[in-house]
Amino acid sequence: MKVLEPDQIIAKMLERDAFSQWLGVTVEDIKAGQCTLSMVIRDEMLNGFLIGHGGISFSFADCALAFASNSRGRHAVSVETSITHHKPLQKGDHIFAKTKEIHLSNKLGTYLVEVTKASHELVATFKGTVYRTSRVWETI
Repeated sequence: MKVLEPDQIIAKMLERDAFSQWLGVTVEDIKAGQCTLSMVIRDEMLNGFLIGHGGISFSFADCALAFASNSRGRHAVSVETSITHHKPLQKGDHIFAKTKEIHLSNKLGTYLVEVTKASHELVATFKGTVYRTSRVWETI
């Protein structure tokens, strides 16, 4: 058994993740415990105020949490998440989600995700805690 490398894990996750594909998530960078993603806000992602629906930025940040926490080689699932929206998103905005691992133990990991516009303007701050299972991402 060989544990997969971070980029192999994320490729495998993305291959099966229809929602991240629908969002248009692109992996910009991946390392153990961290990742940077990007995507573009589309018409169908806008709410009744014609700004990005809060669920879109939440889901985007949640993708970053999932990829960063699983990149360590063990299956990890969220147990608690929260988001603060700082600025609205507009159609066509190119946004980025960058993770920072702020705590890692045998069973738990906590991550901070900053969502920014291409101009580096902070859009949202997301914090998530994951449970790290004993199951590893491995080649067969």
